[in-house]
Amino acid sequence: HAQWRRERVTELARDYVVLDGVHGRGAYIGTYLALTALESRWWGEGEVKMYIDGDDQYPTWCSTGAEDYFGGAWSFADFDEHGRMHEQTFCAPYVGFPFYSQRLASHRESAYWDVNTPVTRGLYRWHIPDPIYFEHDLRVEWQQIGTEEGGNFERQDDVASVAYWYQLEPHAPFDPIGDRRFRQPR
Repeated sequence: HAQWRRERVTELARDYVVLDGVHGRGAYIGTYLALTALESRWWGEGEVKMYIDGDDQYPTWCSTGAEDYFGGAWSFADFDEHGRMHEQTFCAPYVGFPFYSQRLASHRESAYWDVNTPVTRGLYRWHIPDPIYFEHDLRVEWQQIGTEEGGNFERQDDVASVAYWYQLEPHAPFDPIGDRRFRQPR
């Protein structure tokens, strides 16, 4: 199964929902996340959370942050000859950061540390070697937290995702994905 979702502007102090409404038995096997920064500063501090089999307030499985979850600890960093840090794309068998575009986000407010360079990013994580098993239900969320010189802060960005999972039949019906105009980039 696969489920696509998008929030053109995520809600402040509320986690972005990657997957919800899954009832039955199965295994979560992957996440693709597309992020266009609407705010400046680093975007990757928020945790990916798996609420499994009735979890309510606290998830059974929780990452240490999006940059770690998608395999790019230390900000997907590469340094130039002047010591300036730049995000670096990469592809590996189970994690990756294959898409980075300043052109697609050219009308956005910001990106990394520089307000004048907005960026759209695409990241993936396959849970093939470490599937997340569930017996009754599953909800996956991403905490929208960034960081700046003064510490961490709640963010609002344009986020889309696709969640992938295997599930035994029968399963509950899924919500429709919305009309075509909503799904297209701005």
